[in-house]
Amino acid sequence: MRNTIRLTSVTAILVGLAVAGCGRATQFDNEAASDAGPSKLEPVKGSALPRVVLTPQAARRIGIRTSVVRTAVSHGSGKAEVVPYAAIIYDARGNAFAYTIPRRLTFVRTPIRVERAVGPFAVLSKGPPAGTSVVTVGAQELLGVEYGVEED
Repeated sequence: MRNTIRLTSVTAILVGLAVAGCGRATQFDNEAASDAGPSKLEPVKGSALPRVVLTPQAARRIGIRTSVVRTAVSHGSGKAEVVPYAAIIYDARGNAFAYTIPRRLTFVRTPIRVERAVGPFAVLSKGPPAGTSVVTVGAQELLGVEYGVEED
């Protein structure tokens, strides 16, 4: 019964977060990522994971949508960061990631650890801090850019 009450509390908080603005579309201006093509990879100092930079046209074509990492508070279990489950991608080894957005048209695959799923949300035990923007639609295409997978 105690777990049911705790899960119900978390579920209620997560539903409130969904109504509060998760899943908004991102608008892009005319800043160009590269004169050579629709995307480019940039090294990130101290990381094996590159930044993916898109042109505005590429971002529109992919249909990038974003949400924000939120903090949920549940009775008895403290605070935890929460993201829409749609923000999570897995690599071939089963490691979980989310694409964060450090600046306009720039995306970085960030390691996360999913503690549990609650409806359409994931409660994280490791990940970006609350307030960080994450990609909810288009992450698979960004991963394809990283791995050099091109559309036919």
